[in-house]
Amino acid sequence: MSAVKVLVLSLAAAAGAFAHVGSPDVFFQGKAGPYPVLVSIRPPDVIPGIAHVQVRALAAGVQKVELAPTPMTGEASKHPPVADVAERTPGDPNGFEGAVWLMGFGSWEVHVRVSGPAGAGELAVPVPAIATKASAMQSGTGYFLFGMMLFLSVGLVAMVGAAVREARLEPGVAAPAWDRQAVLWMSFAAVVVTALLWFGKNWWADDAATYARRLYKPLGASASVDGAGHMELRLTDPGWMAMRKLDDLAPDHGHLMHLFLIRWPAMDQVFHLHPDQMATGYFGQDLPEVSAGQYRIYADIVHENGLAETAVGEVALPDVSGKPLSGDDAGGAAIPTGNSFALPDGYRMVWRHDPADKVTSKKLLLFRFAIEDAEGRPAGDLEPYMGMGGHAEFVKCDGSVFAHVHPTGSVPMASVNVASPEAMMAMHQMEVGPEVSFPYGIPTPGDYRIFVQMKRAGKVLTGAFDLTVK
Repeated sequence: MSAVKVLVLSLAAAAGAFAHVGSPDVFFQGKAGPYPVLVSIRPPDVIPGIAHVQVRALAAGVQKVELAPTPMTGEASKHPPVADVAERTPGDPNGFEGAVWLMGFGSWEVHVRVSGPAGAGELAVPVPAIATKASAMQSGTGYFLFGMMLFLSVGLVAMVGAAVREARLEPGVAAPAWDRQAVLWMSFAAVVVTALLWFGKNWWADDAATYARRLYKPLGASASVDGAGHMELRLTDPGWMAMRKLDDLAPDHGHLMHLFLIRWPAMDQVFHLHPDQMATGYFGQDLPEVSAGQYRIYADIVHENGLAETAVGEVALPDVSGKPLSGDDAGGAAIPTGNSFALPDGYRMVWRHDPADKVTSKKLLLFRFAIEDAEGRPAGDLEPYMGMGGHAEFVKCDGSVFAHVHPTGSVPMASVNVASPEAMMAMHQMEVGPEVSFPYGIPTPGDYRIFVQMKRAGKVLTGAFDLTVK
């Protein structure tokens, strides 16, 4: 194979591109002490802003749920505010809802405190506090405020003139039609008011510019591949605040990067790889056998402060006769055939989905998958895959949504380890099989493909399933 250098085009990321692409909501399944709970958090898209929280108890008896937000690290993380009591969800005896303020940029966590007959327990759920847009003022409000500004400005100048003109008169004496001193003072007041308005306009513009610089700018990913099938990947930073660094990455499931390559637009080849870091922002990977085509790049990383990001890009790959997949690397052909996906040795991966159970956008569901033999019996030799029962990727067919989800939810384990080491220890004790479920809420309607990796008999297997959300 001749040496090939590949031109990479950066993708324009959708709103909510931090941690995932186009999927801003946080989903987490864990234990608050003795109580298993499922938590869904919708972060604000402006900071400071309100995060909406839903908690569903997976066991009966929960009497009270309290919510308190804190930064994930730093001195403020040690001093949580007074917790807000979540209200019960109408029609759901095990559901609770509430809202919390995220006051600053960065990695936050929402402390979910659960009380019941078995005592009390707490679970910390990592949440990114990142501004993704600047909300425009409504035109009606703008016109009203502009009118009020004119009214108050003219009124203030008139009050100065009236005070100067009438303060020098004896009681009962009519004010003259023309008072030169009053006019001079009114002119001076008009200049002062104009200067204050000019200062206020500049202050407002400077504040808006500062906020605009804080709007999230996603990482890009560019790549090249040589004739030996070795790919080099570079993270490209468009310059987003001083808080972003690339020399502070934390291992997530034992790897600094989870790299997903999806052949586009057919989405018939998918690879879940784990390149090695060669230098700050640079990674290398010997590719497995890859068919030529245009591939979308989704590269998951986690910073030491718990903030997760997904770098995006696009690469044209030639035919690569690479090394066999090994270790935690997985992938290959992924063409859906309904709710059952054929695997080697006569086994199959099955999506246990009732067609009557309609999937709608923003509805939190458990997507359940299992591996069966040819007779439909559950496989008894499932193994943990990077410490989990499996990994799943939800990808919208137009590329606007990519979410890497675990049985514990959409939160990377490196973020959980920063927020709650106790929860991390509990996850290491989770048993595998015979069925794996992934808590997730589809963010927008459209056509999706779900890629699932599970491990059986020492081999990582990949299945693919199609989903249409209306």
